[in-house]
Amino acid sequence: MPVTQFDMKYVEAAGLVKFDFLGLKTLSVLKEAERLLAEQGIEVEFSTLTWDDPDVYELLQRGDTVGVFQLESEGMRRTLAAVRPTNFGDIIALVSLYRPGPMDNIPMFGDRKNGRAELAYPHPMLEEVLKETYGIFVYQEQVMQAAQVLAGYSLGEADLLRRAMGKKIKSEMDAQRARFVEGCKAHNITPAKASELFDLIDKFAGYGFNKSHAAAYALVAYHTGWLKAHHRPNSMPRR
Repeated sequence: MPVTQFDMKYVEAAGLVKFDFLGLKTLSVLKEAERLLAEQGIEVEFSTLTWDDPDVYELLQRGDTVGVFQLESEGMRRTLAAVRPTNFGDIIALVSLYRPGPMDNIPMFGDRKNGRAELAYPHPMLEEVLKETYGIFVYQEQVMQAAQVLAGYSLGEADLLRRAMGKKIKSEMDAQRARFVEGCKAHNITPAKASELFDLIDKFAGYGFNKSHAAAYALVAYHTGWLKAHHRPNSMPRR
């Protein structure tokens, strides 16, 4: 009997672990490509690929990504050409940003990455947290890290903050704001500035993506991009 989305919401409450298996079709395509290449005497081991293959990033920067997992829509191809990713972290970030809400930050992300705009951080203490995404909140993990760095949250408390910001229940949010503002005092952050930072974090927490999820997507994207960059069928035109 198939399990519905309605059933799944009770899984966590029952103390069970829920797994989402995504991208299975593309994984099958990769496996079949590996088999076909082996028939031609070409051995491919995806787990040993380096993450800095210039041919892959050249392909991404051209927006030549039809058939590349998560990166083949027309809008994403334009985004890749504008942002010009140069490392695996950029792929993770773009997979996370290319959604309603976060998408508004893509121009700023690209401008800061490519030196067209100055890097800026909401608070100097957040530089290490936000350096990889050029001063922009992108991931849920960054929301949790910010609470730890600024207000001394434990990892468990930071996860509760993330959940509260997702649910937007006023009583929970009021309690979290008070906890956050009080915690910031240890770093000489005024209540007004702490409340401002809380509002900023809350804004991004509403649509922040889970980095570990995005990294798994980016991994499959990189592998399919590598195949297209190095083993493109002769009959396939470049777009």
